[in-house]
This record gives sequence, C-alpha cells and structure tokens, in this order.
Amino acid sequence: MTVHAFKFEYPRVLSIAGSDSGGGAGIQADLKTFSALGCFGMTAITALTAQNTCGVRAIHGVPPHMLRDQIDAVMEDIGADAVKIGMLHAPEIVRTVAEAIDRHALKNVVFDPVMVATSGAVLIDNTAVDVLVRELFPRVAVITPNLDEAALLVGRPLTSAQDMEQAALALLDKGARAVLLKGGHLPGDTVIDLLVTNSGEKYWMQAARIHSPNTHGTGCTLSSAMAAHLALGMSLVDAVQHARAYVREALQAGAQVRTGKGSGPLNHSHAPVAMRLKPLR
Repeated sequence: MTVHAFKFEYPRVLSIAGSDSGGGAGIQADLKTFSALGCFGMTAITALTAQNTCGVRAIHGVPPHMLRDQIDAVMEDIGADAVKIGMLHAPEIVRTVAEAIDRHALKNVVFDPVMVATSGAVLIDNTAVDVLVRELFPRVAVITPNLDEAALLVGRPLTSAQDMEQAALALLDKGARAVLLKGGHLPGDTVIDLLVTNSGEKYWMQAARIHSPNTHGTGCTLSSAMAAHLALGMSLVDAVQHARAYVREALQAGAQVRTGKGSGPLNHSHAPVAMRLKPLR
C-alpha cells in the first residue's frame, strides 16, 4: 500500500461568473488567467451566454440552487484562497452568492460588477443593481467597476479624473471596502486607474494607452488576475499593480492577432508560469 506524504497545495482561486462561449471573457478568461499565473482555477457558473467577438446573442441563467451546489461542492472539498465574482444577472443569484460568502467565510473576494459587455450588451437585470450593492459591497474585499458601471452605480456620468475620485468615494459610502475604478474609457493617450480604500488610502495608477482592437474580456482578466495574486499572498495594492501589468502585457501580445470579426480577446498565455506550490497547512 502506497502512503502519500502530501507536502504542498496549489494556490486555489474560485471564479463565480458567467460563461462566454467565445472564450474571451467570463469563466473562460478567468481560468486562462489563473492558469497563466500559476494558480488552480475552479468555477461556479452563474449563467450561460451565447456570444462571440461581435456581441451577445442570448443569456440563460443557471438556477440558484445549482449555483449554490457548485459553490458548496468546491468549498467543501477543495477550498479557495481567493474568489473572483463576475456576472450576476438577477437578484436571486446575487443573494445566493452573498449567502455563500457568509456560509463558507470566503476571503480575498474580488467583485467585478459586470453590467455591460464590451459590445454594449446589457448583462444584468435592472432590479439586481440595488440588491448587488446592498448584499455584496460590504462582503467583498474590493470592487472593480469601469467608468460605465460606476456611472450606473452612482447615477451620473463620469468624464474626468475628478469625477472618478468622487465616484470612488461615493461607492465607499455605499458600503464597498475598497474600490478599483478603471478609467480606461476616458479619452487620451494615458490610462488612469484609481484604487481607494475605506481607510482613506488613494492610489492613482497610470500608464500609456495600448491601442488594440482586441479588448474583449479585459475587465474579467484584470479582476481574475487580482484574485490570483491575492491567492499568492500579495497585499491588495501589490495584487492590483501586478494584475495591471499582466493585463497590459496580454493586451500588447494580442494586439496584432485576429480572432473573430469584432473585439477579439487578450493573449492570456503570453508568459505562462508553472503551477505554484504552497506548503500544506
């Protein structure tokens, strides 16, 4: 009889999000990102989408009990060092995830409030927004809205860096513990992001814009990269900085590749690393 003396475990990251049949965003982008950064990825699918690089054709929600069973199955056996939450299209799905966070004491939770696809398709039920703010903002480590999502959440357009700061503070007032507000939709050759925490810290991060037609799944990839780096033991600030660097390199590596007829994906596998090993606790 062989006796296994287990010494290590992989950094484990769970993605609770929608499936993208085109492979560029959602669960598919998250798994590619986790793997590229040396983490073991797991999934709990919230919805099936029929989509490609040109847009979303249909959305089919997963029943709440099936989502709950997916999360429970993963957590009761494998566990997770970090969690990325993406597309939550309906109030009952939001509540199911909030209950799971409490039930399993999920930690290092990164929430990307996916509301609008790159193509412009609306991906969330309007009635879910208030539930999303009330139930999830206080339970997660950080939220990562883009300008369009933040504008929807605060109820006004955001057209400047000053608007970004005011919106980020407003989202903290709504219960968020930290906000990474992505300013990529502002005009100009410089991309500005802002990380604020409820302890009053503000971190402005900027870099030259990478001009590429292939931006599908950028937000999904950033949030999943943040979760992966949190699973690897980084602080929130370091996780954000490393995730931004990974996304920029993936954008650059995929800029000249044609995939589909619309907004193509990033090159998630531009510099994959071997699966990391953590001492078994």
